[in-house]
Order: sequence, then structure tokens, then C-alpha cells
Amino acid sequence: MASRAGPRASGTDGSDFQHRERVASHYQMSVALKSEIRKLNIVHVLIWVLIAAQVIVSQSGLVSHKLIASPYQWEYPYLLSIVPTVFSFLALPRNHISYLVISMISAGLFCVSPLIYGSMEMFPMAQQLYRHGKAYRFIFGFSAVSVMYLVIVITVQVHAWQIYYSKKLLDQWFTGTQEKKKK
Repeated sequence: MASRAGPRASGTDGSDFQHRERVASHYQMSVALKSEIRKLNIVHVLIWVLIAAQVIVSQSGLVSHKLIASPYQWEYPYLLSIVPTVFSFLALPRNHISYLVISMISAGLFCVSPLIYGSMEMFPMAQQLYRHGKAYRFIFGFSAVSVMYLVIVITVQVHAWQIYYSKKLLDQWFTGTQEKKKK
């Protein structure tokens, strides 16, 4: 074998790499998808911490309701959205298919459902803000409806990408198990 600076091995011109083993594409894709899911899980945890902080601070009375508005009803069930993230984190290191499936199903129940309900719950207040320019709840001086709709838009995107990447990862894992069964 030749080193980088030394002479090349005799009898080769460097084009003999075709026969070497390669990492199967589904393993490469699995690693890439796991990385994306981990990033989305971290973003979800950050959003969850912000909503949990708002609920805790508002309920404990540490800060005036003029500074931080009382939480909307959808925020309480959304606090259960940490469950799919925990299952997702548990599924990734050892390719636990069942944990990832539980994560995907519970993401629909605990993440997406409260967000849909929240957008419907806040719609009359958003309509009033748009038509009359009146807001009654504020978060650090901004209209609470505007802030929470922004949170909902970002969170829906995060959860949609999580579910999409989880589905693709499941497909890659099933591809790997099918290829093992063929051999």
C-alpha cells in the first residue's frame, strides 16, 4: 500500500476502487434522517419549554397578566407533546421501529390536534384584531394572538417535518430488514 506522499502500489493506476465495499444506501439515508429528526426534536423541545414557561409563569402569578397573558386552552393539552419527542429520542439510537411508530401516532394526537384546536380557538380574537385593531391579551407588549399564531405556524412545520422524516426513516429501516431477509 502506498502512503499519500509515497509511491503508488505497483500494478495499479488508482482506478481499482470499483470493487471495494460501500456502505449501503439505506444505511447512509438512515444516518441522515436520524440527524434531521434529532434537530427537529431539539427545536420542538425549545418550543415546548417556551410554552411550558408561559403556562407556569402565568399560573403561578410570578409576572403581571399585563406582561404575559394567561394561556389559551389549547396550550394545556399541547404540554403532552413532549411524549412523542421522548419516544423519538428513544427510537433513534437502536432503530426501535415500535418506538418510532408510537412517536408518529402520538405526534398526531398530542402535537397536531391541539394546534388545530388552538388555531380555531384563537380565530375570533385574530379576526377582531384584524378588523378593529383591538387586542386584549399581550405577551411582552405584543398581541398574544399574533405571537401564538406565529408559534403555531412554526410548530406545525416542525411537526410536519418530524412526521415526514420519521415515515421516510421507517421506510429505510424496512428496506434494510427486507434486504437482510433476502440474504
